[in-house]
Amino acid sequence: MPQESSRGRRVYVDWARGLAVLLMIEWHTVDAWTRAADRHSAAFGRALVLGGFAAPLFLWLAGLGVALSAGRRARNGEPPGVVVQTICRRGLEIFILAFLFRVQAFIVSPGSHPVTIFRVDILNVMGPAIVAAGLVWAAGAGASARVALFAAAAAAVALLTPIVRTAAIVNMLPLWFQWYMKPAGDLTTFTLFPWAGFVFAGAACGVILAGTGTPRVERRVQVAFALVGLGLIAMGQYMSKRPSIYEVSEFWTSSPTWFAIRVGVLMTAVAVLYATADAAAHWAHWHLEWRPLARFGRSSLFVYWIHVELVYGYATWPVHGRLPLWGTLIAYGAFCLLMYRAVIFRDRVVENWRARPRARSAPRTATA
Repeated sequence: MPQESSRGRRVYVDWARGLAVLLMIEWHTVDAWTRAADRHSAAFGRALVLGGFAAPLFLWLAGLGVALSAGRRARNGEPPGVVVQTICRRGLEIFILAFLFRVQAFIVSPGSHPVTIFRVDILNVMGPAIVAAGLVWAAGAGASARVALFAAAAAAVALLTPIVRTAAIVNMLPLWFQWYMKPAGDLTTFTLFPWAGFVFAGAACGVILAGTGTPRVERRVQVAFALVGLGLIAMGQYMSKRPSIYEVSEFWTSSPTWFAIRVGVLMTAVAVLYATADAAAHWAHWHLEWRPLARFGRSSLFVYWIHVELVYGYATWPVHGRLPLWGTLIAYGAFCLLMYRAVIFRDRVVENWRARPRARSAPRTATA
């Protein structure tokens, strides 16, 4: 069985989150630090496409985590209402964190306009999508129904994206709500359509994984995920060459075919990580623990929180738009090491803080 931590976490899921962290940092550093002369090269384009998988992977894993957590709580006897309430509370917390992050960015970046506090970023999408995923989970009477509902929700979001982005009725919504529905320049990094669909797609896979009671069953499920993922990639590639059914649709932004390809890549990649963890468990001499990657994965929100302002802010101002692509990649490697050291420092501070009450109570216990 794939390696698990002391808390019973699926280590390959932590690896996947760690991979998403590395891709996220890669995208941001390449975007912020590469000079204009290299921005038209094929290598630069490939680097952005690769880094562009960070966001869908984060969202897909968020949905996966929602379903796994809900399944575990249900098996422990928690009432469905309590399970859904817990999921929705977590989604609301992430949504609130999105605004706190923007407030921080406004404070530490002099010259920013106050309206940027309401910019729609990935946390603004992830929070409401998790709440919606909790409600979908509650609507299903069993595992099969939940998988079907989540899959249908993911497909609906993808298929409706080109329509929503051109619908006149969206323009009648309050301005801030419009930013969640369709792009609005610098005020929308992400929108609910199609990005919320990745949460639903991940949740569909999570419901299936939550029902695997043995390593053999989980292994078969992961093989099935890989095959379905490859099928989605092939279908997306084929459909992308066919005439579009939409009046307006762009492959790289709103096309359901690109959505299908990305979901297929995510399912296949995570299945490969599972196979790697499975092999590492059976062949201990390989030492494929990849603890730094797992540690990155468990600290993904912390890294997201601190690295954006470092990459785009005044701390790295001398290299903004001034490095050749190869120089950016070297700087990216060094920056990842810096972020890892920051994670280690944070973990030590937290551990020392948690140990303080025990240290204070020890003399009293000895005296007693």
